[in-house]
Formats: sequence, C-alpha cells, structure tokens
Amino acid sequence: MNLSFTTFNQHVNSSIVEDGPMYDSTAYTECKEEPEKPLYNGGVFESQPQSDGGVQHAIAFYVVDGPSFILHNLTQDTIYSFSSSVMLFLLHTLSYHRIHNKKIINGEHKKVFRCRDLNPGLSAWVRIEGSSSGLIRASLQTENETYDCIGTVLAKRGCWSFLKGGFLLNWPSTSSMLLFQNTDGKDINIELASPSLQPFTKQQWRFNQEYLINTHRKQAVTVHVSDSNGKRMQGATITIEQISKDFPFGSAIAKTILGNMAYQNWFVKRFNAAVFENELKWYATEPDQGKAAVDSRIQSLMNQYREEFIHWDVSNEMLHFDFYEKRLGPNATFHFFETAHKSDPLATLFMNDFNVVETCSDVNSTVDTYISRLRELQQNGVFMDGIGLESHFTVPNLPLMRAIIDKLATLNLPIWLTEVDISKTLGKQTQAIYLEQVLREGFSHPSVNGIMLWTALHPQGCYQMCLTDNDFRNLPSGDVVDKLLQEWQTAHAEGVTDEHGSYSIFGFLGEYRVTATYGNKTADTNFSLCGGRETKHVTIRL
Repeated sequence: MNLSFTTFNQHVNSSIVEDGPMYDSTAYTECKEEPEKPLYNGGVFESQPQSDGGVQHAIAFYVVDGPSFILHNLTQDTIYSFSSSVMLFLLHTLSYHRIHNKKIINGEHKKVFRCRDLNPGLSAWVRIEGSSSGLIRASLQTENETYDCIGTVLAKRGCWSFLKGGFLLNWPSTSSMLLFQNTDGKDINIELASPSLQPFTKQQWRFNQEYLINTHRKQAVTVHVSDSNGKRMQGATITIEQISKDFPFGSAIAKTILGNMAYQNWFVKRFNAAVFENELKWYATEPDQGKAAVDSRIQSLMNQYREEFIHWDVSNEMLHFDFYEKRLGPNATFHFFETAHKSDPLATLFMNDFNVVETCSDVNSTVDTYISRLRELQQNGVFMDGIGLESHFTVPNLPLMRAIIDKLATLNLPIWLTEVDISKTLGKQTQAIYLEQVLREGFSHPSVNGIMLWTALHPQGCYQMCLTDNDFRNLPSGDVVDKLLQEWQTAHAEGVTDEHGSYSIFGFLGEYRVTATYGNKTADTNFSLCGGRETKHVTIRL
C-alpha cells in the first residue's frame, strides 16, 4: 500500500471521532491554588452548574464518610474514566442529615446523574480541611458489588489535588453510588471540583489504543529510487523487512535456561530483553550481612556487569518493606543508590514495586505514594532514572491502570512494566484474556518504554503464569504473546515505486533492510525508524 502519512492520520482520527471520544491523558501531580477545568467538559456531569471560570463545583451528595454521586443506569462492559479536583475542609463546617442509618445527605444539593450504555473514566480535583493531608479514595457501590478503589489522591490542606481513575462494571447497575473517603478514617471534610465521568465502549477504548500505537509506535517511511544520474525511477520493485524492534519486550529467565538449547531457542525467537528472576537477589549470591557487605555486593556486581546490564532495581519494593532502614539506618536506601550510581553512572536505576497499577487499594503503593517516595529520593541526591511497575494482576482495571500511568508520566521518566503476569487463581483461558488486555494497555501508552513478563520456566511451573508447558508447547497465554509479537512488527512489505519513483509504508519503530530492483540492477540499504510525526526518507540509487 502506498499512502501518505497525512491520509493515514486522517483515517485514524475519523474512525475514532465516528466511534466515540478521544481519551484525554492529561494528569497533574502538583497541588494547585485553583482547580483546572474538567476533562471531557465533565462527561456525564456536563450539565452541572459552573463557576464564572468554567470550573464545576460538584458537592452534590453526601454520605457519612465523604461526598458522593448517585449514578443511574450504568452498563456492563463499558469503561468509565473519572477525574475530579479535591480539597479538604473541616468536618464541622457542614450540616448533615441522617438517612437509612448509613447515608448522610445535604438534601439541597442532591443531584442524580444518568449514564446509559457507557463505560467510564473518572477524574476530579480534591481539597481537604481538618488535616494537613489525607489519602482520598474513590469507590463505587452498586446493587451487586462494591469496587473498593477506583482512584486515589494524596490531598493536601488548602489547595486542589487531582484524582484520576476509572472502572469497568461486571454487571449492569440501575443505581450506583460513587463515594469519596479518607482512607485512615479521620474526621476531615472533602470538597470536589471539576468532576468528570467519561464512558467508553470497549470498541472505543480499543480504537483509542490503536490510534496511540499508530501515532507513537509507528512511523511513515518513503523510499525514493533513482538511477545513477538522479532520475526518479517508476516501476522499481521494493522489498522492506524489519530486522529488529525498537520496543523492548522480554521475560524473566531462571538458571533453568542454562544449557537448555530448546529453552534458549524458544526465548530468543520471541524476546529482545531478559531479566533474571531471582538469580541476582541477595540470598542467591551473598552469604554475608551488614553495611560493608551491601557496599561490596553493589560494587562487585555492577563493576562485573558494567555496561552490560542496562537497568538495575537497586532496592526492591521499598514502598512495602523497610528491612535495610531498620538494620542499617534511615538513610540506607539513599546510600545504596549513591553507591550504585558511582559504580556504573550509565546504568538506569529503577524504583520498582507492586500494587501500583494493579490496584489502588494498597495504601502503601498508591500512585501519589510512589511519586512522593521518588521525589524524596531525588531531593536527597539520588539519581533515580526509571519507574518500575511490577504489574502482577488478578482482574485488571484498565481505566485505572491508564490513569495511574498518566500521572506517573508527568514525571518524564522512563516507565516499564517489569513483572507482568496474571494470578494463577484464574484458569489458563482467563489468564490469557487478561494478559492480552494488560499488554495492549501497556504497549499503547506512549510513556511505557518496555514490558517484561514474569514467566521464567521451572520444572514445577512458573511463579503465577507460564507461556508454555515443559516441552515448549504454547499455553493460552503463550498464544496471546505470539499473536501480539506478530501484530506489533511490520510484516514483509513488497511493492513498486510510483510515477515519482517512491514507495511508502507505515512501520513499527526499529531497524529495517530495504532492497530495490529494476531490471538486472539491485541495491539495498538499512535504515532506522526512531519515532516522530515526520516521514522518514530513504534514497537508493541503482
């Protein structure tokens, strides 16, 4: 196919405009004096009254633990994206009335929002009083189930903080409650502004993913063929082959791969990145203990593999564990990163943890907790270059996952999904379905720089999810991986140059070889697609 880049983008844009809204990846991590305008003009909240500045103030409905919205006619298999501004206020400044022993309502502000055939994302600005800060959690209660957490924000007193999240209903709901609460139960008051609830059908969500892949993971290239005098040649045969991929997609490996040619051949046929599962962890390589042992370990490992291992997770899962701080002092982690950077200044040092994108119910690893810890490290002189998200999912919440990555992307650091798998509590077919959802979500987000699966193969199986059996026959998850690897590479392209001596394709980023043939003359060359909106031009002379 010989298309212009402009024509291609017009086609992609028109498809999405016809089928629904473009996803808005806007996010904020700073606390602001005034909230921004709502995303999607508020989505299903669009009819709410606005202030003169176009900001929607939406304390429409109260319950015991915080403000809420009543949502009617939410539909199954619809993705809902939510956002809002949040501010905290003193609890005693508001008057409430008790209803049904559980709900406390300010009847004058009650408002019902109707939502039909939708699947939303969520955002809001939040402000609090009664405490210097508070971790505010959004949850959803329907007739059939409770979604414990669909978004969080670490709000500060006296300024507006941005909450972004979302949910996907398992069952349709005629009446649902969207509730905002302080996670530690303290008596603080929460004010919301600029709330947004934007629904997407699954098809619309997929269209948005494909648009992002086409605009951020691919680039147009035009091959120009001319003769030795520079005259453009029509009718020259062009073949283009992708010889390597730019996007790192890999898996964990274990010592079981050593000497196992079948495992090695299977692995290198698919992946362009690898990580040791446990072989470089402390208990596997270092019998000694104490601070001197830590320094020796960091220096010996990083010097030995200097410029070979490009990424290091220096102190794993530090949001959940303080093993080293308890034994070596409160600045232990700062010292680790300083020592690691001195040992290999070119290596990318990662902060890596679980339950960051998998859920927002874990108070130790919410997106703002992650950001606060990372900033603390940076303020103490730590060279922190990468964001690692382990991604051990059970049932993925895709709009929440995307919203969290949107907020992390504001830090302008490389983001990797580092240990992707699906819980073994689910059947293999279900694992495969959810794995495809997570991989598509990660690959389509422009700020995700790489994906690693946590699927190292052992005789007894894998940590949670295997791609193959012990004879390297694909399991359902392996079929998903092979399908996506095929989908996310440029197929062998062949065609002829037009009247201008040109032939164009859209290719995934990476390295290519192009061959031009006209009569008995043949020439070839290599080129790279590295990203960008401009078309890459390659010239071949015969």
